[in-house]
Amino acid sequence: MTRSPGGSPDEHPLALAVRPLADALGAEIIAPGQAGPDDVVLAWEGENVIAVRLPQLSESLERILAALERSHGMPLSELDRKAKQSVVRNLEARGAFSVRHGVETVASALGVSRFTVYNYLNRENAARGG
Repeated sequence: MTRSPGGSPDEHPLALAVRPLADALGAEIIAPGQAGPDDVVLAWEGENVIAVRLPQLSESLERILAALERSHGMPLSELDRKAKQSVVRNLEARGAFSVRHGVETVASALGVSRFTVYNYLNRENAARGG
């Protein structure tokens, strides 16, 4: 499928190929003319055809938490302690705690205190010898 002149960037084969990745990241596909300095412009055969607007990190954390809830089939706050510790390990590996207020956001989603999240993190780091 090729994009007709003046056609929507969503119709371009590159947009169709990138769409699943953009959706998973919570990104938005926009026309290259709408791109700002933080957007990623993608070219096809030398022509800028789409731009990808990435979400803010805090939005990504919310999407990750929602995906974890879907994968567990229940609110994260209803998980047992071992499962919550696993979620914290997973989130740490994904950089969730480098986001401002990340610990607070995760603690709220898990239905635990910030202290408990730090405790899970410290326990994991001690187990790894770190």
